[in-house]
Amino acid sequence: MKSNELNESKTAPSKSPQGETYGHSPSGEQEGGRRLAIITGAGKGMGFEEAKAVAAKGFHTIMACHHPEAAEAKRQEIIRETGNENVEIMGLELSDLSSVRRFADEVKSRFQHLDLLMNNAGILASEYHTTVDNLEQTVAVNYVGPYLLTRLLLPLMGEGSRIVNMISLTYKYGRLDFPDFFTRGRKGGFWRIPIYSNSKLALTLFTFELANRLRNKGITVNAADPGVASTDIIRLHMRLVDAFADLCFRPLIRTPQQGADTAIHLLLDEDKAGQTGTICHSNRIVDVGEEFRRHRQMQELWDMTEAIVSRFL
Repeated sequence: MKSNELNESKTAPSKSPQGETYGHSPSGEQEGGRRLAIITGAGKGMGFEEAKAVAAKGFHTIMACHHPEAAEAKRQEIIRETGNENVEIMGLELSDLSSVRRFADEVKSRFQHLDLLMNNAGILASEYHTTVDNLEQTVAVNYVGPYLLTRLLLPLMGEGSRIVNMISLTYKYGRLDFPDFFTRGRKGGFWRIPIYSNSKLALTLFTFELANRLRNKGITVNAADPGVASTDIIRLHMRLVDAFADLCFRPLIRTPQQGADTAIHLLLDEDKAGQTGTICHSNRIVDVGEEFRRHRQMQELWDMTEAIVSRFL
């Protein structure tokens, strides 16, 4: 699917970005005969659980990781537990759009079809930082990077392919102030929680808009809300609030496996095969209302993001 086709419809080999790819033959031969799943942020937490689940179902599983060498032990664990040796790590830096492009180019040079794409990776930045593409880093990693990755990999997808985006219940409190959203995360000074919420709102709106544009292609696009799961983001947030809050709320926090459960069902369940354009929490569709499903800034967000990533498409 070409870029202009997606925008009009409402309904050469490269090296790994981190310089190394773990766990596959260096022959460069096409491996299109296997079902393929890509999970971002698969080296730990919910991403690891998602990668293990798809590997257990026999998918050739690509663990797309910011630190590939640190994820090798997890790759070996998946192989031991599932018996599936077709598990590999590829470096991916979502905050660097050229890295996203290189990752996608390598995947497209080796594979003919992509069945599952899980946009799981995310961050909660503790200080203001801009990326090489002049984007605020939380916005880059949580939204623009996944947006570009998905757009670049769409030519490998077809009838039956599934895209799942990991959002957060905080999207409800997000606000998109353009153009500050892209460059600063929000209008005004740096404040990590609102910026995180804004990035998750953008990813939620992308889910709805992309689902609409792909509805007649047989490619489903859904979002998973994990609830409050024990991830690096939650642990950082609780430390920043205070120790007493951490003590009080810790019993209510889900394990990574529990947090990943909804996403895993969206990726693998047969009864989810035709489901698209939904947000799910605890394996149930959430009624978000027209406020979000037909958000007044949805088209503007799409157009502005397209302008940012256009030179990488």
